[in-house]
This record gives sequence, structure tokens and C-alpha cells, in this order.
Amino acid sequence: MSADTVYLLAGAALLLAVILPTLLRRAAVSAPIVLLVVGALMGLLPFEDTDVTPMGNRAFIEHLTEFTVIIALMGVGLALDRPLDLRRFSSWRKWSAAWRLLGITMPLSIAAVAFVGWWVVGLAPAAALLLGAVLAPTDPVLASDVQVAGPTPADEGAPDEIDESDEVRFALTSEAGLNDGLAFPFVYAAIFLASMGPVTEWGLRWLGWELLGKVFVGVLLGLVVGWLLAKVAFRSPTPSLRLAETGEPLLALAAVLLSYGTAEVLGGYGFLAVFTCAMTLRSAERGHQYHAHMHEIIERLERLLTLVVLLLLGISMTNGLLRGLSLEAILLAVLLIFVIRPVAGLVACGPPRWRTHIGDHVLTRPERLTVSFFGVRGVGSLYYLAYATGQADFAEHQLLWSTVAFTIALSVLVHGVWATPVMRWLESSRAF
Repeated sequence: MSADTVYLLAGAALLLAVILPTLLRRAAVSAPIVLLVVGALMGLLPFEDTDVTPMGNRAFIEHLTEFTVIIALMGVGLALDRPLDLRRFSSWRKWSAAWRLLGITMPLSIAAVAFVGWWVVGLAPAAALLLGAVLAPTDPVLASDVQVAGPTPADEGAPDEIDESDEVRFALTSEAGLNDGLAFPFVYAAIFLASMGPVTEWGLRWLGWELLGKVFVGVLLGLVVGWLLAKVAFRSPTPSLRLAETGEPLLALAAVLLSYGTAEVLGGYGFLAVFTCAMTLRSAERGHQYHAHMHEIIERLERLLTLVVLLLLGISMTNGLLRGLSLEAILLAVLLIFVIRPVAGLVACGPPRWRTHIGDHVLTRPERLTVSFFGVRGVGSLYYLAYATGQADFAEHQLLWSTVAFTIALSVLVHGVWATPVMRWLESSRAF
């Protein structure tokens, strides 16, 4: 394939990325589905024997997906209207949907996927645990159809009283923003199991640092960086530094890189730092229009990066990425999408017949079913797998890549088709 052809195809794909969100807004087909299909069709073109799969370009895929995820996390943090005051129990209580999904749904999903991967697919324990950790998180990139839309300006008379009225969108958005803090420790556990042997050799270190220490460091540094940037942007004594007054949105991109880089250099979880930084920025002058400006540029960059990732994934799927796929791996993907995540979500949110209180909100049956079902798998899973396979030798890496790619494609298809009609059904159910 010539360079000119690549430019032509990239331009056509970018045009699709621009028009599809508006064109498909009310259709039961999402933009990610179309982009994945376009990528798969592009993959059928001759590539002059070039390896375009993630296995042959692991480092590039790792960094591309890493950057895509942190951009998405900044967007999620800026989009959330609901404040989280660490000093007030009532504020923590309003976030109980996120805590339930993180503390119950995600560990259950990790355990169930790891067990099926070991017992059904036949993976070694380390690879099975890695698969569970990789596929458990709800993705902040591809779940936009069921997440909050963006920052909502407050009324001038009550600038700090913004709050989401849609508990479903808030639950899925906050879960996507925070679940990396619980997924990454288990990715490390799989790496240690593959490279260091039995749990007795590394268990205490993992518990003290990977599970607790890195989470604390990531959150703390995100708070510090976010507070400093907010102080400069909104309250600097030097007028030229008050970026909120000039409306310069690139501060959001600086915040992404500063918070992530600081946390990673000092040993914390950068994903958590970015989300915490975004939340801290948003807490400053919560109703200010500047947050919408920052969110807009992040959203555009996220859309472009998602386009690239989905096209590359589609191209890879028709160029050998699914070569290691087995019937057992397909079964695992189907179980995760239709059984494991929904059941784990219902355990956290309560069975359909219950009246479950989430913070100050009573989740209806349709709301519980929706939160439980829409655990979208996506770009984050590609990053975790690329990172882990670069840190340790997993003999079944071809099967792992094939399983993760198929699961993401299935999630994009199923959740993409159902997102619009389900959210309409949810809105109609609230009208009665």
C-alpha cells in the first residue's frame, strides 16, 4: 500500500469521525462500530507483508492507548458535575454508586474472568489473572454514549449546586474514571506471578505498594497538581496567568501531562492522578464556563485518538490478530458481556426486584439493569495487555491478544447497538 493511499484512507476515515457522531446520534449504530468495520475493510488491502498487529508493534500500541486513556480520563473528570468533598461523609455517600461498582462489581468480574480463562480456555494462572484484570474495567474511551455529556454551567445564583440528576450516567462515568486504580494492581499481580513465582514471594509487597501505596500517591499528586493549576488559572494575582479569563483551553492538556508525568515519575498510578487532577480542577469555580472550553478540546482530541485506535484495531483483526482465537475464548467473551458483568453489576446495585438506595437516589429496576449491563470494554484493555506483555513473558500472548481484541469488538457491537434504544427506554420509564 502506497503512502498516497494511506493519506487518502486516513482522510476518509477522519471525515467519518467528524460526521458520524451527528449522523448516528439517534440511530442504533454507534460511530465506533462503523470505524471498526472500516478498519477491518482497510485491513483487507495489501500491506506489503508489514506486521500491523499489536504483537508486532507492542511499544507503539502501548503508548498510543496510554495517551488515549489519559486524555479520556481528563474528559471524564471535567465532565462530572457532582462534587466529591473528601471531608464530608454526605459527599462520599452521593458517590456510593461508584464505590459499589468498584468494590463489588470489578473484583467479581476479575475473579470470574480469571476462573473461566483458567478452567475453560486453559490459560496458565498468571495469564488467566492478567486476562481478568485486563477485561474487567469499564472503558472511559468507548463508553461515551452512556456517560454524562460534559460540564453543565451552574446558575449564576447558585454556582456550586450543580449535580447530575441521571444516576445511571453518573454511575457509569465515575466507574470508568476510577476503576483503573483497582485494575492496575491486578495487572501487576499477574506480572509478578509470571515473573517472580508464587504469591509468597511478592504478596506483601504487592499489598502494601501496588494495591495501596500507588493508589495513595496517584490520588495525592493529582490533588496537588489540580489545586496548583486551578489556583493559577482562576485566582492568580497576575492577570496574564488567569487562563480562565482568557479562555485558553490548552491548560487541560497541560494538566493531563503534568499530573500523569508527575505520578509516574514518583511511582504512583498516573491514571488515577489524571482523573483526580481533573476533578480538582473542576471543583474550582465549578460553574465557570472555562470548564466547558477545556472539556471541548479534550473531547476533540479524544475523538481523534479513538479513531486511530479503532482503525488500527480493525486493520489488525483482518491481518492476523484473531489468529489465536479459540471457541473457548469466544465463549469467555460472550460470558463476560452477557453474564459476568451484568450479574456482578446486579450484585452491587441490587437484584431487579429490590428498591436499592444509591446515595440519595432510589435506583429503579430499569436503572439497575442498565448500569449492570453497560460495562463497555475498550482501549484501556489494549493498554493493560500491551504494558503487561512488555513487562513479563506470557507464553499464551497470542491467545490473550486474540481474546481481548474479540471481546472489545463484541462489546463495541453489542453495547453500541443497544446504547441508544436502552437510554431511550430508560428515559421513557422515568416518565411514568
